[in-house]
Amino acid sequence: MAALLAKCLVLSLSTVLLSLLGGTGGSVSAMGLPPPPATVNFSIAVQGMVWCKGCKYGGYYAPMDASPLQGAAVELRCRHGPRRTKLVPGVTWQGGYFRIESSQLTSFTIDECKVYVTASHSPLCDLPVPEYPGAGKGLKLRFERFDKRADGLQALYSAGNFFFQSEYPNKCY
Repeated sequence: MAALLAKCLVLSLSTVLLSLLGGTGGSVSAMGLPPPPATVNFSIAVQGMVWCKGCKYGGYYAPMDASPLQGAAVELRCRHGPRRTKLVPGVTWQGGYFRIESSQLTSFTIDECKVYVTASHSPLCDLPVPEYPGAGKGLKLRFERFDKRADGLQALYSAGNFFFQSEYPNKCY
């Protein structure tokens, strides 16, 4: 009886071992672990808004006393040490919104990157408002969420709001 039990155990173990070594044609490796995942494409996106303070243009938002500023030049700058810098330019859309996307910045950390507004492109609203964060200094990124995309995974960050004003506040138009 013991000999029969030993034969059954050996046959069972052999069947399990053969299936683990590829006899099943399935997705199990020799060690019984799933195969490693395919390479995941990873990118980042940074979003924010640029406003014209004190001027009542299209899209004026009374609680902020500001209008969205279209055509402002924005730039994502990532710096690692004194020599390694990556710049990714962008422009605000009609609603003052910008979104900068890149898959070339995944080696930088969130603390190494800031967003700057480099130019307003509106002669009627071209001075950075000094009392708001980001005026000439850039704004740090805040993590929002991960978005699943058809080509991989994207981390979405927010930079917040930038403000410009007119040199002559009574002459916005």
